[in-house]
Amino acid sequence: MENIIYSILIGYFIGAIPFSYIIAKMKGIDIRKIGSGNVGGTNVLRSAGPLYGGLAFLLDISKGLIVVLLTKKFGLDMQLLAGSFAVLGHCYPIYLGFKGGKGVATTFGVILGIYPPSGLVFLGIWILVVGITQYVSLASIIGLTSASIFALLMGKNYWVIFLALSLFSTYRHKSNIQRLIRGEERKTDVIDMFLKIRSRKKQ
Repeated sequence: MENIIYSILIGYFIGAIPFSYIIAKMKGIDIRKIGSGNVGGTNVLRSAGPLYGGLAFLLDISKGLIVVLLTKKFGLDMQLLAGSFAVLGHCYPIYLGFKGGKGVATTFGVILGIYPPSGLVFLGIWILVVGITQYVSLASIIGLTSASIFALLMGKNYWVIFLALSLFSTYRHKSNIQRLIRGEERKTDVIDMFLKIRSRKKQ
């Protein structure tokens, strides 16, 4: 019972750390009042630029990965529990009145920590889809679902948890899905944005 409580608490309170809000504030931006208003890496990317956006993404990913590593000694079930609550914490952070992001980066961190091959599948699919369509939301939904299916194909019984987290994130994207259907979803050329940073560094 103690392990369960510990896993829930450490998962939620680490997951709830609003890194995207904090990173944007470093540039004097309240991420809740600009762009989509979503407290997530994509909104930081669009509003504050690729350096801040990239840092927000990495820190949100790290939340899922860290809670999985911190609960490793309690076994796989507790890792999955902590990871699930990290995603909930990210989406409903107590520090920001329970208004958070959509859980993609943190879910990716959890999947990467539990089963790295599925994490790599997500990353590959995400880069491919966002590169072709420039729709971050679509890439995120397809990437997380693909990572879950890959875990199933590899015989991992926790694929169900991966899928549940993926479906939860998909639900959080309901407004994006509606805009995609109407052809009104905003495109973001993520790859080009980061390539421009690299080219500037070489100059």
